[in-house]
Formats: sequence, C-alpha cells, structure tokens
Amino acid sequence: MLPVYGKCHSDDFVKGEMCMSQINVTNLTFAYEGSFDDIFENVSFSIDTDWKLGFIGRNGKGKTTFLRLLTEDYAYQGSISASAAFDYFPYAVTETQRKLPASAFLDEIKTDCEEWRVICELAQLGEDAEILYRSFETLSFGEQTKILLAVLFSGENDFLLIDEPTNHLDHDARETVKHYLASKKGFILVSHDRDLLDACIDHVLVLNRQTIEVQSGNFSVWWENKQRKDQFAISENEKHLKEIGKLRQAARRTAAWADKNEATKIGFDPVKEHDRGKGMRPYIGAKTKKMQSRVIQMKQRIEREIEEKEGLLQDLEKTVDLRLTLLSHHKDRLVNVRDYGLQYTDAVHPVFTGLTFSIHQGERVALHGANGCGKSSLIKMILQKAASKTTDAACPASPMPVLEKGVCETVSGLTISYVNQDTSFLTGSLPAFCKKRNLDQSLFCAVLRQLDFERVQFAKNMDDYSEGQKKKVLLAASLLTPAHLYVWDEPLNYIDVFSRMQIEKLLLEYEPTLLFVEHDVRFRETVATKVVEL
Repeated sequence: MLPVYGKCHSDDFVKGEMCMSQINVTNLTFAYEGSFDDIFENVSFSIDTDWKLGFIGRNGKGKTTFLRLLTEDYAYQGSISASAAFDYFPYAVTETQRKLPASAFLDEIKTDCEEWRVICELAQLGEDAEILYRSFETLSFGEQTKILLAVLFSGENDFLLIDEPTNHLDHDARETVKHYLASKKGFILVSHDRDLLDACIDHVLVLNRQTIEVQSGNFSVWWENKQRKDQFAISENEKHLKEIGKLRQAARRTAAWADKNEATKIGFDPVKEHDRGKGMRPYIGAKTKKMQSRVIQMKQRIEREIEEKEGLLQDLEKTVDLRLTLLSHHKDRLVNVRDYGLQYTDAVHPVFTGLTFSIHQGERVALHGANGCGKSSLIKMILQKAASKTTDAACPASPMPVLEKGVCETVSGLTISYVNQDTSFLTGSLPAFCKKRNLDQSLFCAVLRQLDFERVQFAKNMDDYSEGQKKKVLLAASLLTPAHLYVWDEPLNYIDVFSRMQIEKLLLEYEPTLLFVEHDVRFRETVATKVVEL
C-alpha cells in the first residue's frame, strides 16, 4: 500500500518550462475486489512521454497493476491524463495463435500492425524476417520475445509499457534486447535486471515503501542517491532519538524538583529553618510554578522532535540477513560429469555432448549457455541420478526419455534442495503448501517476512500471488531445507532488486554448495566460483 503521494524530482523540469507531453496521475486509488488492502492510495506524480523510464519496486507493490491501470484494464478512483496511447508488452498470444506463424496474427495482437514495420524492427534485433513465417510455438523464448518487441515498437506515437521482457532469455538474447531498448525512447520498463536498467533508462519511477518518486538517471544513479538518502535518514533519526532522550531525562528531573519543592510549602522545622516566615509559601509556589512551566516546555519540545522524526525511515529498505542450514557430506566431490551427452529419444540431434565438470563442496557452479542448450535437462538428470529428497512437485517423478553417453554420477546419500524455474504448480494456501513440504509453518512465514512478504499475503491463495511472490515461496522453502547441494534453476526470475542483493549476501556469507542457472549477469559474476559453458 502506498498511502502518500510522491513528487517528480527530475532535473528535466526547468523553471518556467515543461516537456511537451506528459502523463499526469492524480489521487490514484485502487484495490482489487475483495482485497484486504489498497495497492495505491491517493498517489500523484507526473512523467514525460519522451523518457526511457525504469519502474522499480518490491514484488507485490503494484508495478504490473499500474501498467494495467494505464491501459484501462481495471476501474480506479482518481485520474490518469495522457495525450499518448498506451500499448502493453507482453502481448497475450492464444493457444490457437501459437500454432500459427506470427505473420498470420500480427494485426490481431496490435491493431493496424504493418508487417514491413515489424520486419524493420526485427532487423534491429538481429533477426531474419523468416521467423515470422514459422510456427510461433516452435520458436525459442528469445525469438518469440523479439517478435513481440518488434510488434510493440512497430507503431507510432504510442507510449510503451514493457513488463519484464528478459525473463527466461539467455545471455545473448538479453544483450540484443538491451542494446535494442537503449536505442528507443518513450516507454516504461519494468525489470529487476540491474545491468539492463543501467543500459536502457534515463529516469526511474520508484515504488518506495510509503511513497512514489521520480528521478532522473539510471539504476546505479538512483541506487547511489538512495543509499545516501537512507544514511542521512538514519543519522537524523539517531540525532532525534538522542535529543528526545536528553529532553525526557531533563523533564523527569525538573518534574521531580518541582514536586519536592512543592512539598516544602506546608510545615517546617522552626529550629532548622529559623529564618523562614509565613511569606515563604507564595515564594515556594511561584518557584514550583516556574519549574512546572519548564516541564511543559520540554514536553512540547519532545513532541516537536518526535514529529520531525516521523517519516524519516518510512522508505528505508532494511533487509534482514537470511540463514541457511548446510549439511556436510563425507565426500568432497558431490557430482561428477565426464564426457557426458544427452539426446531425447524423439530428437534427431543431441542436446549436448562431451560435457565434463565436477561439483565439490563449497563450490557455486553456474551453468551458462543459450536457451535450449540443455541446462534444465542436465539439472533434472542430476536430480534423477541423486534420487534426492526434494519435495518439489515439479521435479521429474519418472525417468526422462533420453539417451545418455558418458558419465553423470552423484555421491550416495546426497540431499538436494531444488528451486524450479516453473511456478505454475503453486496453488492453494500456504498452510497446505507447508504441510505438503513438511515445513514448519511459523518458520516458513518468518523467512517470507524476511523476504519482504507482508503478513496480509499469508491469508491469500498462492494463485493470487505475483510471479515474484511465487518465486519467493520456492526460495523460502529451499532455504528451510537442510541440504548438501542446492540446485536453483533461474531462481531470480521476477525477484525484486532488493531481494536479489539479499540472496547474494546470503550465498557469499554461508558459501553453500550450489548449482544454478541464472541470466542476471551481476548476480552470476558476484556469486559463481565456477562457470560451466554448455
């Protein structure tokens, strides 16, 4: 929930001037029907239609929802005014359309789409026009994404809403999309890929914990500013707390003096206080009143200090350190792959051949290669060989229909904690999920809270979660599963930037044995101790 509005702080607004075309959001309020909380509450800000705008925020904060509000998919309160038309990526491609070549349904997903314009955009994406005439479902993730992006940018005068275009794309496809978007303008890009954001955007729209803000610059500029702002807020907060503590201590001391002084008004020892007369009572009363007045003034100062302190930490992103319970195996080498090849029984060519590598305890091994090179197939074979104790419902329960060459072996008694790239099987309630996985529900919810899950989400069905929230469910389950080897297949798809950094810190601190596939360049470079190219 974002209960307060944010202002545009961009340097592009020059005094007395304003950019030609703007999108103005005023007092926007929205909540899903039957929801426990508002997604947006009285939100106001302005953006320019000429910007290359990166949209940043925690999972579940409402980034995709806001894009859908712009395209008028949902009813809302407040106003959104814009001179530009909006178009949203990714387009919904039906099952019927997927069996056809893209050229057959271009004008169905984008009105008045001209094929020659799409071909021109595909050329900028490094793709030949022939992919438009092949069955859409036979194309790779990268080819499908490039076609849809080409359709998106084939129009004129649209302000484009691009929602996580690089999920499931390999490194080369990501690089192509990155350079392509860097050459464009007039869009909002939702992405958690720091490398992509740095290359493609010139402004950021940020959903903070309590506010919305707009700033000029790319991700790194915003992140540096945020760290300075957060440090300043922490310092100011500590200063106010110290001042409040001193004032409260002085107020208590002065109040005690006033009470003690007031008690001397009635009754006195004529021997010890021989110089005291009847006129002392008014004097003592006046002195007490003065002290009490000082106490009131101090309390007013305390209230002012507290008021100044309020709001200082409202947008502070303070991540909690995560924990892992590692198992130690009596053998150092856990996985041995030597001159290994895989070929599906119904395929003409092998997925890969001649692969050799090993995984030793403490190593974090990244599998790297193009889409379709066999990374997930290899992971599933290792899981199958290990006959692991994984409880992932998406883990292959029966032998894969493949032919093998060479050696792929795991040590006996190996326990694996697995995160699948697919989240579609997550349905039902969290308690039911915990029961199925034999997880302690209170501990599981505690880990989700550390991953920035709001408590209100615990009462919802997982069907209603965002993709990022679903991925956090799988990650939390993996973190709670003691294991010799952690196997994570694209664990960061849809995961917000703050949680990515949180997981990086965890892996560097605990140094688990990890086999993973991840296309986030910065994450892979930070975490991996060894990269295996397929």
